Amino acid sequence: MAKYLMKRIIYMVITLFIIASVTFFLMKFLPGTPFQNEEKLTEDQRIILDEKYGLDKPIPVQYANYMVNIVKGDLGVSFQFDNQPVTHLLMNRVGPSLELGFQAMVVGTIIGILLGMLAAMFQNTWIDYGSTFLAVLGKSIPSFVFAAVLQYYIGVKLQLLPVASWDGFASSIMPTIALAIFPVATAARFMRTELIEVLGSDYITLAKAKGNSRMEVSFKHAIRNALIPLITVLGPMAVGLMTGSLVVEQIFAIPGIGEQFVKSIQTNDFPIIMGTTLFFAFLLTVIILVIDILYGIIDPRIRLAGGDKS
Repeated sequence: MAKYLMKRIIYMVITLFIIASVTFFLMKFLPGTPFQNEEKLTEDQRIILDEKYGLDKPIPVQYANYMVNIVKGDLGVSFQFDNQPVTHLLMNRVGPSLELGFQAMVVGTIIGILLGMLAAMFQNTWIDYGSTFLAVLGKSIPSFVFAAVLQYYIGVKLQLLPVASWDGFASSIMPTIALAIFPVATAARFMRTELIEVLGSDYITLAKAKGNSRMEVSFKHAIRNALIPLITVLGPMAVGLMTGSLVVEQIFAIPGIGEQFVKSIQTNDFPIIMGTTLFFAFLLTVIILVIDILYGIIDPRIRLAGGDKS
Protein backbone atom coordinates (compact mmCIF):
# COMPACT_ATOMS: atom_id res chain seq x y z
CA MET A 1 0.00 0.00 0.00
CA ALA A 2 2.80 2.41 0.91
CA LYS A 3 4.59 1.62 -2.34
CA TYR A 4 1.40 2.22 -4.28
CA LEU A 5 0.77 5.57 -2.59
CA MET A 6 4.33 6.71 -3.21
CA LYS A 7 4.05 5.75 -6.86
CA ARG A 8 0.79 7.67 -7.24
CA ILE A 9 2.19 10.74 -5.49
CA ILE A 10 5.12 10.76 -7.93
CA TYR A 11 2.64 10.59 -10.80
CA MET A 12 0.74 13.49 -9.25
CA VAL A 13 3.88 15.62 -9.07
CA ILE A 14 4.75 14.85 -12.70
CA THR A 15 1.19 15.69 -13.77
CA LEU A 16 1.22 18.99 -11.91
CA PHE A 17 4.63 19.83 -13.38
CA ILE A 18 3.33 19.26 -16.92
CA ILE A 19 0.16 21.26 -16.28
CA ALA A 20 2.12 24.15 -14.77
CA SER A 21 4.53 24.17 -17.73
CA VAL A 22 1.81 24.00 -20.39
CA THR A 23 -0.24 26.70 -18.66
CA PHE A 24 2.78 28.99 -18.39
CA PHE A 25 3.64 28.80 -22.08
CA LEU A 26 -0.01 29.10 -23.13
CA MET A 27 -0.21 32.37 -21.20
CA LYS A 28 2.66 33.68 -23.30
CA PHE A 29 0.59 33.15 -26.45
CA LEU A 30 -2.36 35.19 -25.17
CA PRO A 31 -2.83 38.47 -27.03
CA GLY A 32 -2.64 41.76 -25.11
CA THR A 33 -1.03 42.58 -21.80
CA PRO A 34 -2.17 42.37 -18.18
CA PHE A 35 -1.82 46.12 -17.67
CA GLN A 36 -4.93 48.26 -17.53
CA ASN A 37 -5.17 51.25 -19.87
CA GLU A 38 -2.12 50.07 -21.73
CA GLU A 39 -2.65 52.60 -24.50
CA LYS A 40 -2.18 55.43 -21.99
CA LEU A 41 1.16 54.14 -20.73
CA THR A 42 4.34 55.78 -21.94
CA GLU A 43 7.25 53.67 -23.10
CA ASP A 44 9.15 54.40 -19.89
CA GLN A 45 6.16 53.40 -17.75
CA ARG A 46 5.80 50.20 -19.72
CA ILE A 47 9.49 49.35 -19.20
CA ILE A 48 9.18 50.01 -15.46
CA LEU A 49 6.13 47.74 -15.18
CA ASP A 50 7.78 44.96 -17.21
CA GLU A 51 10.83 45.16 -14.98
CA LYS A 52 8.71 45.18 -11.81
CA TYR A 53 6.86 41.97 -12.75
CA GLY A 54 9.84 40.27 -14.37
CA LEU A 55 8.31 40.41 -17.84
CA ASP A 56 11.44 42.01 -19.28
CA LYS A 57 13.41 38.78 -18.84
CA PRO A 58 13.64 36.09 -21.55
CA ILE A 59 10.81 33.55 -21.43
CA PRO A 60 13.07 30.63 -20.35
CA VAL A 61 14.24 32.73 -17.40
CA GLN A 62 10.64 33.65 -16.51
CA TYR A 63 9.70 29.97 -16.71
CA ALA A 64 12.58 28.90 -14.47
CA ASN A 65 11.71 31.58 -11.91
CA TYR A 66 8.05 30.57 -11.99
CA MET A 67 8.78 26.88 -11.40
CA VAL A 68 11.21 27.65 -8.57
CA ASN A 69 8.61 29.88 -6.92
CA ILE A 70 5.96 27.14 -7.23
CA VAL A 71 8.22 24.76 -5.35
CA LYS A 72 8.47 27.41 -2.63
CA GLY A 73 4.68 27.75 -2.55
CA ASP A 74 4.72 31.17 -4.23
CA LEU A 75 2.25 31.51 -7.13
CA GLY A 76 3.18 35.12 -7.83
CA VAL A 77 1.23 38.35 -7.40
CA SER A 78 -1.89 39.56 -9.15
CA PHE A 79 -1.66 42.31 -11.75
CA GLN A 80 -5.22 43.46 -11.12
CA PHE A 81 -5.69 43.13 -7.35
CA ASP A 82 -3.13 45.58 -6.00
CA ASN A 83 -0.21 43.19 -6.16
CA GLN A 84 -1.83 40.78 -3.73
CA PRO A 85 -0.32 37.26 -3.64
CA VAL A 86 -2.24 34.79 -5.75
CA THR A 87 -2.18 32.27 -2.91
CA HIS A 88 -3.82 34.81 -0.61
CA LEU A 89 -6.52 35.62 -3.18
CA LEU A 90 -7.27 31.95 -3.79
CA MET A 91 -7.50 31.15 -0.10
CA ASN A 92 -9.90 34.05 0.44
CA ARG A 93 -12.14 32.90 -2.41
CA VAL A 94 -11.99 29.15 -2.20
CA GLY A 95 -13.89 28.85 1.10
CA PRO A 96 -17.38 29.67 -0.21
CA SER A 97 -16.83 27.57 -3.35
CA LEU A 98 -15.66 24.54 -1.38
CA GLU A 99 -18.50 24.84 1.12
CA LEU A 100 -21.09 25.16 -1.62
CA GLY A 101 -19.62 22.37 -3.71
CA PHE A 102 -19.32 20.01 -0.75
CA GLN A 103 -22.93 20.57 0.29
CA ALA A 104 -24.18 20.11 -3.28
CA MET A 105 -22.09 16.97 -3.73
CA VAL A 106 -23.26 15.31 -0.52
CA VAL A 107 -26.93 16.20 -0.99
CA GLY A 108 -26.95 15.37 -4.70
CA THR A 109 -25.11 12.06 -4.34
CA ILE A 110 -27.24 10.74 -1.50
CA ILE A 111 -30.53 11.65 -3.18
CA GLY A 112 -29.29 10.37 -6.54
CA ILE A 113 -28.19 7.01 -5.12
CA LEU A 114 -31.54 6.57 -3.36
CA LEU A 115 -33.47 7.40 -6.53
CA GLY A 116 -31.30 5.04 -8.59
CA MET A 117 -31.74 2.23 -6.07
CA LEU A 118 -35.51 2.64 -6.01
CA ALA A 119 -35.66 2.76 -9.82
CA ALA A 120 -33.61 -0.44 -10.18
CA MET A 121 -35.39 -2.38 -7.42
CA PHE A 122 -38.84 -1.41 -8.74
CA GLN A 123 -38.01 -1.53 -12.44
CA ASN A 124 -40.76 -0.63 -14.92
CA THR A 125 -43.05 0.76 -12.23
CA TRP A 126 -44.15 4.35 -11.62
CA ILE A 127 -41.22 4.70 -9.19
CA ASP A 128 -38.77 3.80 -11.96
CA TYR A 129 -40.42 6.15 -14.45
CA GLY A 130 -40.60 9.00 -11.95
CA SER A 131 -36.93 8.61 -11.01
CA THR A 132 -35.88 8.48 -14.66
CA PHE A 133 -37.96 11.57 -15.41
CA LEU A 134 -36.23 13.52 -12.62
CA ALA A 135 -32.83 12.33 -13.87
CA VAL A 136 -33.59 13.51 -17.39
CA LEU A 137 -34.73 16.89 -16.06
CA GLY A 138 -31.55 17.25 -14.01
CA LYS A 139 -29.32 16.42 -16.97
CA SER A 140 -31.25 18.53 -19.47
CA ILE A 141 -31.87 21.78 -17.61
CA PRO A 142 -28.80 23.86 -16.65
CA SER A 143 -28.25 24.53 -12.97
CA PHE A 144 -28.47 28.29 -13.47
CA VAL A 145 -32.07 27.88 -14.70
CA PHE A 146 -32.96 26.05 -11.47
CA ALA A 147 -31.10 28.79 -9.62
CA ALA A 148 -33.18 31.53 -11.24
CA VAL A 149 -36.44 29.66 -10.58
CA LEU A 150 -35.54 29.06 -6.91
CA GLN A 151 -34.45 32.65 -6.50
CA TYR A 152 -37.68 34.03 -7.94
CA TYR A 153 -40.20 31.82 -6.17
CA ILE A 154 -38.50 31.05 -2.84
CA GLY A 155 -36.46 34.21 -2.48
CA VAL A 156 -38.60 36.91 -4.08
CA LYS A 157 -42.18 35.62 -3.95
CA LEU A 158 -42.21 33.66 -0.69
CA GLN A 159 -39.25 35.48 0.91
CA LEU A 160 -38.22 32.32 2.76
CA LEU A 161 -34.49 32.58 1.99
CA PRO A 162 -32.04 35.37 1.06
CA VAL A 163 -32.27 36.25 -2.63
CA ALA A 164 -28.58 36.91 -3.23
CA SER A 165 -26.00 37.15 -0.48
CA TRP A 166 -23.35 35.14 1.32
CA ASP A 167 -24.22 35.50 4.96
CA GLY A 168 -24.58 32.22 6.81
CA PHE A 169 -26.06 28.81 6.10
CA ALA A 170 -29.44 30.15 4.97
CA SER A 171 -27.85 31.94 2.03
CA SER A 172 -26.22 28.69 0.86
CA ILE A 173 -29.42 26.60 0.69
CA MET A 174 -30.74 27.74 -2.69
CA PRO A 175 -27.36 27.64 -4.51
CA THR A 176 -26.75 24.20 -3.00
CA ILE A 177 -30.06 22.91 -4.34
CA ALA A 178 -29.37 24.43 -7.75
CA LEU A 179 -25.92 22.83 -7.95
CA ALA A 180 -27.13 19.51 -6.53
CA ILE A 181 -29.53 18.90 -9.40
CA PHE A 182 -26.78 17.66 -11.71
CA PRO A 183 -25.23 15.21 -9.19
CA VAL A 184 -28.72 13.90 -8.41
CA ALA A 185 -29.37 13.14 -12.06
CA THR A 186 -25.93 11.64 -12.68
CA ALA A 187 -25.93 9.46 -9.56
CA ALA A 188 -29.51 8.26 -10.17
CA ARG A 189 -28.81 7.33 -13.78
CA PHE A 190 -25.57 5.46 -13.04
CA MET A 191 -26.93 3.74 -9.95
CA ARG A 192 -30.02 2.48 -11.78
CA THR A 193 -28.03 1.15 -14.74
CA GLU A 194 -25.35 -0.55 -12.67
CA LEU A 195 -27.74 -1.97 -10.10
CA ILE A 196 -29.98 -3.51 -12.77
CA GLU A 197 -26.92 -5.16 -14.31
CA VAL A 198 -25.68 -6.44 -10.96
CA LEU A 199 -29.13 -7.74 -9.98
CA GLY A 200 -29.06 -9.86 -13.14
CA SER A 201 -25.76 -11.53 -12.21
CA ASP A 202 -25.43 -15.22 -11.42
CA TYR A 203 -24.31 -14.69 -7.84
CA ILE A 204 -27.42 -12.60 -7.20
CA THR A 205 -29.56 -15.43 -8.56
CA LEU A 206 -27.73 -17.78 -6.21
CA ALA A 207 -28.34 -15.45 -3.27
CA LYS A 208 -32.06 -15.37 -4.11
CA ALA A 209 -32.10 -19.17 -4.40
CA LYS A 210 -30.80 -19.38 -0.84
CA GLY A 211 -33.96 -17.67 0.33
CA ASN A 212 -32.70 -14.10 0.81
CA SER A 213 -35.30 -11.39 0.35
CA ARG A 214 -35.01 -8.72 -2.33
CA MET A 215 -33.87 -6.12 0.22
CA GLU A 216 -31.26 -8.47 1.69
CA VAL A 217 -29.87 -9.31 -1.72
CA SER A 218 -29.75 -5.66 -2.74
CA PHE A 219 -28.11 -4.28 0.39
CA LYS A 220 -25.75 -7.20 1.11
CA HIS A 221 -24.57 -8.06 -2.38
CA ALA A 222 -25.71 -5.73 -5.17
CA ILE A 223 -25.36 -2.11 -4.03
CA ARG A 224 -21.72 -2.40 -3.03
CA ASN A 225 -20.68 -3.57 -6.51
CA ALA A 226 -22.93 -1.06 -8.23
CA LEU A 227 -21.21 1.83 -6.43
CA ILE A 228 -17.80 1.33 -8.11
CA PRO A 229 -18.60 2.90 -11.52
CA LEU A 230 -20.47 5.70 -9.76
CA ILE A 231 -17.42 6.66 -7.71
CA THR A 232 -15.42 7.06 -10.92
CA VAL A 233 -17.90 9.64 -12.17
CA LEU A 234 -18.37 11.45 -8.88
CA GLY A 235 -14.68 12.22 -8.37
CA PRO A 236 -14.12 14.69 -11.22
CA MET A 237 -17.64 16.04 -10.71
CA ALA A 238 -16.81 16.82 -7.08
CA VAL A 239 -13.85 18.94 -8.15
CA GLY A 240 -16.02 20.86 -10.59
CA LEU A 241 -18.60 21.58 -7.91
CA MET A 242 -16.11 22.44 -5.19
CA THR A 243 -14.23 24.89 -7.35
CA GLY A 244 -17.44 26.71 -7.96
CA SER A 245 -20.02 27.22 -10.64
CA LEU A 246 -19.50 30.59 -12.25
CA VAL A 247 -23.08 31.38 -13.22
CA VAL A 248 -24.64 30.13 -9.99
CA GLU A 249 -22.08 32.09 -7.96
CA GLN A 250 -22.91 35.23 -9.90
CA ILE A 251 -26.68 34.73 -9.60
CA PHE A 252 -26.48 34.42 -5.83
CA ALA A 253 -23.61 36.95 -5.42
CA ILE A 254 -21.28 34.36 -3.91
CA PRO A 255 -17.65 35.52 -3.63
CA GLY A 256 -16.23 32.25 -4.94
CA ILE A 257 -13.20 31.20 -6.94
CA GLY A 258 -15.08 30.72 -10.22
CA GLU A 259 -16.03 34.38 -10.53
CA GLN A 260 -12.46 35.47 -9.87
CA PHE A 261 -11.10 32.99 -12.42
CA VAL A 262 -13.21 34.36 -15.26
CA LYS A 263 -12.35 37.97 -14.36
CA SER A 264 -8.66 37.08 -14.45
CA ILE A 265 -9.07 35.65 -17.97
CA GLN A 266 -10.82 38.82 -19.13
CA THR A 267 -7.98 40.99 -17.80
CA ASN A 268 -5.05 38.70 -18.72
CA ASP A 269 -4.09 38.37 -15.08
CA PHE A 270 -1.61 35.59 -15.82
CA PRO A 271 -0.56 34.70 -12.25
CA ILE A 272 -4.17 34.16 -11.15
CA ILE A 273 -5.00 32.12 -14.26
CA MET A 274 -1.96 29.90 -13.76
CA GLY A 275 -2.45 29.65 -10.00
CA THR A 276 -6.13 28.77 -10.29
CA THR A 277 -5.45 26.19 -13.00
CA LEU A 278 -2.77 24.57 -10.87
CA PHE A 279 -5.09 24.57 -7.88
CA PHE A 280 -7.84 22.86 -9.91
CA ALA A 281 -5.34 20.28 -11.16
CA PHE A 282 -4.12 19.60 -7.64
CA LEU A 283 -7.65 18.99 -6.39
CA LEU A 284 -8.42 16.71 -9.33
CA THR A 285 -5.31 14.58 -8.84
CA VAL A 286 -6.02 14.25 -5.12
CA ILE A 287 -9.62 13.22 -5.83
CA ILE A 288 -8.44 10.60 -8.34
CA LEU A 289 -6.04 9.19 -5.75
CA VAL A 290 -8.85 8.99 -3.19
CA ILE A 291 -11.06 7.23 -5.75
CA ASP A 292 -8.41 4.60 -6.41
CA ILE A 293 -8.10 3.97 -2.68
CA LEU A 294 -11.89 3.71 -2.35
CA TYR A 295 -11.91 1.07 -5.08
CA GLY A 296 -9.93 -1.23 -2.86
CA ILE A 297 -12.14 -0.52 0.14
CA ILE A 298 -15.41 -1.16 -1.69
CA ASP A 299 -14.15 -4.19 -3.61
CA PRO A 300 -11.03 -5.87 -2.14
CA ARG A 301 -10.68 -7.94 -5.32
CA ILE A 302 -9.40 -4.84 -7.06
CA ARG A 303 -5.64 -4.76 -6.70
CA LEU A 304 -4.24 -1.37 -5.86
CA ALA A 305 -0.76 -2.16 -7.08
CA GLY A 306 -1.41 -2.88 -10.73
CA GLY A 307 -2.43 -6.49 -10.31
CA ASP A 308 -0.03 -7.30 -7.47
CA LYS A 309 -1.58 -9.25 -4.66
CA SER A 310 -1.85 -7.14 -1.53
